[in-house]
Amino acid sequence: MTISAQRNAQEKAPSATRDDAVVEKAVPRINSRDLFRQMREVEIAHEGRIYRLRLTQLNKLILTA
Repeated sequence: MTISAQRNAQEKAPSATRDDAVVEKAVPRINSRDLFRQMREVEIAHEGRIYRLRLTQLNKLILTA
């Protein structure tokens, strides 16, 4: 099925009623400025390992173990 066909099928599908709707929990969002606090790198401890989250010169994020 093509992407346009999928979109058309979704648009034609009946909308879910309140009883049928799946309630999704909002994903918490953390602003990167708050996370880095004027640093270029932070360490994240997870399952006994240390990961580094770095901010590149092009303002991209890199996560390494």
